[in-house]
Amino acid sequence: MLSKEKINRINELARKSKAEGLNEAELLEQTNLRQEYLKSLRTSMTNTITNVKIIDPKGDDVTPQKIKDLRSTGKTH
Repeated sequence: MLSKEKINRINELARKSKAEGLNEAELLEQTNLRQEYLKSLRTSMTNTITNVKIIDPKGDDVTPQKIKDLRSTGKTH
């Protein structure tokens, strides 16, 4: 999970970019923060999906095999 400070910095740089533009150092910082944010988001989403169990109206487990395989191997990517 990305820290609140980093998320605030992403938003601050986005506002500054729209208002007045960013210098080279700020552009690099923005790119790095965005990449870190996306990595964190993907990891979180993968972990959530991996831990979901899908049950049909009859009460049967219909979780896709791919998710079951991910769960059994412990791999999230």
